[in-house]
Amino acid sequence: MILAAGQGTRMRSHVPKVLHKLAGRSLLEHVYQTASTLPHESISVVYGHGGGLVPDTLKHLQVNWVEQNQQLGTGHAVSQALPCVDDDDDVLILYGDVPLISTETLERLCSATATSGFALLTAVLDDPTGYGRIVRNRRGEVVRIVEQKDASEDERSIREINTGMMAVRGAWLKRWINGLDNKNKQGEYYLTDIVATAAREYVSIDCIHAHDLNEIIGVNDRVQLAQVETVYRRRQSERLMRDGVTLVDPDRFDLRGSLTAGIDNQIDINVVIEGDVRLGDNVRIGANCILRDVTIADDAEIQPNCIVEQTTIGRGCRIGPFARIRPETCLQDYVHIGNFVEVKKSTINSGSKVNHLSYIGDTEIGANVNVGAGTITCNYDGANKYKTIIEDDVFIGSDTQLIAPVRVASGATIGAGTTVTRDVESNTLAVGRAEQRSIKNWKRPKKQEH
Repeated sequence: MILAAGQGTRMRSHVPKVLHKLAGRSLLEHVYQTASTLPHESISVVYGHGGGLVPDTLKHLQVNWVEQNQQLGTGHAVSQALPCVDDDDDVLILYGDVPLISTETLERLCSATATSGFALLTAVLDDPTGYGRIVRNRRGEVVRIVEQKDASEDERSIREINTGMMAVRGAWLKRWINGLDNKNKQGEYYLTDIVATAAREYVSIDCIHAHDLNEIIGVNDRVQLAQVETVYRRRQSERLMRDGVTLVDPDRFDLRGSLTAGIDNQIDINVVIEGDVRLGDNVRIGANCILRDVTIADDAEIQPNCIVEQTTIGRGCRIGPFARIRPETCLQDYVHIGNFVEVKKSTINSGSKVNHLSYIGDTEIGANVNVGAGTITCNYDGANKYKTIIEDDVFIGSDTQLIAPVRVASGATIGAGTTVTRDVESNTLAVGRAEQRSIKNWKRPKKQEH
């Protein structure tokens, strides 16, 4: 059960707090992904603030969506999802704004519940301000949790705090939730009050400590969001480096999706990875590149300042610098895409080169083709897109315009400055430029003096 109904007023945003992004995914998605790694029968998400925006945005999640129309506290939030709970269930309660919790910690929490029936995730902090405190008796047994606003001076000196995460048997949870009241300074139904009820019934309450305090950081404002982003980025950087990726500066690398990499890859500074990116072996990524949903084969190099998205790049390709590769592009092995070249929805076969200042859109380029500087495929007439086909071993001179739909057959040569409006036959030279004239004794115009 993931509680995600809070408004998050300190975010100062029209967007529900749990939809704010951490590394390219919403906070709630991070919690869901971790929860889904555990053995489970179902996952319920309690939402409230923002109405249907949360389930509409995250409709791809396989969860039971439960609406909390009024935000009356965590106990009330849990009560809304109780119809999804059977008496013999073990219920793990998580929070949609605590995105760094680990599978390993939750496994330990669930294992403790299997023994005692009730377990809390707690932590010991040097500064516990703002957290509910774990109150124990002289025998060290947990007897209740007191919230910061309701705590006495002595209770506020307690350093063991409640993270809010717990696991409890379904039958107990139902009975205890139904017995809650809102007689506190907030006027809310506190989920934490079930701890005192359990203690009065002599239920043994286990406390599991998080090994890494970063796991329990809740996001309540944009400062904390930046804090968890830093922690998440560092975690991912360390994992990649252990897996054989060289990061020139781990603090200047952003993973906002998933990266699967082989060995001996090198990633320079200020590289941003989004979506699903897969690298082979010995890939080089230059500084200031953005890669989004890209597959790159062995020995390829992306030089600095390139944007590459939804593209497949073959072995030994060289891209950039300052190139843009747009979606639905496929570059076969040993293709060169040079500086200030844009490629969109095109296939370029092995050994071909588009090295300078060109636009290639809606095009099929064969093998061993050379495209000269300033070449443009004119694929759009203002209403429809058309295709250009360039077969193997074609040489295209600089400053050529190919007016689609058009086909250039294998072995053809296009002279520089040509506008190609008709198909070009195999092994022919196509030249279409105005005849050059020379005017003798030409005098340049001069500015008139005032």
